[in-house]
Amino acid sequence: MLMKAQGTMKPADQDEGTPVSVKIRERIQAARKRFHANDNIAEFIEPGELEALLDEVEVKMRGVLQSLVIDTESDHNTSDTARRVAKMYVNEVFRGRYVKSPTVTEFPNAEHLNELMIVGPITVRSACSHHFCPVIGKVWIGVLPNEHTNVIGLSKYARLAEWIMGRPQIQEEAVIQLADLVMELTQPDGLAIVMQASHYCMAWRGVKDMDSLMINSVMRGAFLKDPNLRREFLALIPRKSSE
Repeated sequence: MLMKAQGTMKPADQDEGTPVSVKIRERIQAARKRFHANDNIAEFIEPGELEALLDEVEVKMRGVLQSLVIDTESDHNTSDTARRVAKMYVNEVFRGRYVKSPTVTEFPNAEHLNELMIVGPITVRSACSHHFCPVIGKVWIGVLPNEHTNVIGLSKYARLAEWIMGRPQIQEEAVIQLADLVMELTQPDGLAIVMQASHYCMAWRGVKDMDSLMINSVMRGAFLKDPNLRREFLALIPRKSSE
């Protein structure tokens, strides 16, 4: 009888010992969804699990520090580093992976606005997917509305950009994700986005070039078809060149 009791484990006991990251990953895989570095997985995280995930990342980060031969027990500077890094990743720099899209209040285009509107520069901060080094720059968003376009507050563009950039990103993909999101929310006749950023995977490591900038753009709708509109948008955004 004793051997039978020891060999029996309830499903709840099995679930209790399963890391929260495994539970979340299994839900994503069961739904046949991606969980790439720049994907949002908020819909698969249940209440209370984000805090548990933070605890799990802290434990794993402590193992990384040990493998780097850093004495976190007697070094007062690194004794809490694992916790700080876990909080930074989960609650700050990669928060855009784990929380739902910010609430955006939409208004009807009552005045039938149809002229070019530009929002920016919006300061954005991200991290490259390759080395987790900072990517810091500016974004400009140009919108050509129509009478059916949903109008959103100017600050909401910044919140949407922050949500998209708050994940490990590649700049070219980040701009496309932001364009897709703004198009879906506002349904304008045209959308243009330009991003200019410094990549610390070049400045901090590698070639250690402190001056290089990457500039890329996405054009949708009227901005693709009308070269005059495209030129007007590009002429109106002041960009800093690498001198």
